[in-house]
Amino acid sequence: MLKLNGPRITPYLWYDNQAREAAAFYCTLFENSRILSDSDMIVEFELEGIQFIALNGGPQYKFTEAISFFVLCEDQAKVDYFWQAITTDGGEEGKCGWCKDKFGLSWQIVPMRFMEMMKTGRPEQTQKVLAVMMPMKKMIVEEFEKAFNV
Repeated sequence: MLKLNGPRITPYLWYDNQAREAAAFYCTLFENSRILSDSDMIVEFELEGIQFIALNGGPQYKFTEAISFFVLCEDQAKVDYFWQAITTDGGEEGKCGWCKDKFGLSWQIVPMRFMEMMKTGRPEQTQKVLAVMMPMKKMIVEEFEKAFNV
């Protein structure tokens, strides 16, 4: 019998009938990932130590931007990697680092340096960085650095 030492919260993702395909795709994105169990209805998987459940629940519910996964990237190369992987093959670019994968799930692909600037910058610096970010789709660290250091 499964015993828990406390509450366990697991993101539960509803797909029409692509749970297996989505879980497999997400596992290709992250180095530390794996499928834990797989049935016709439910796929349990893990990404970077976080467990998820994907359900083949039918077409009645769709993802919205109200829920997104925030991926903090160590550098521009990682931003580029995730952006390309998520938006290719039916994905969709959004603004300000937001994008959707081919299943309609929203992601925020954010460079660590951007977050550092937002936390440590003076108000005029953060305002300049935000002004540069607003028309962007994929976040570009070099452009943030230019705005921040003016």
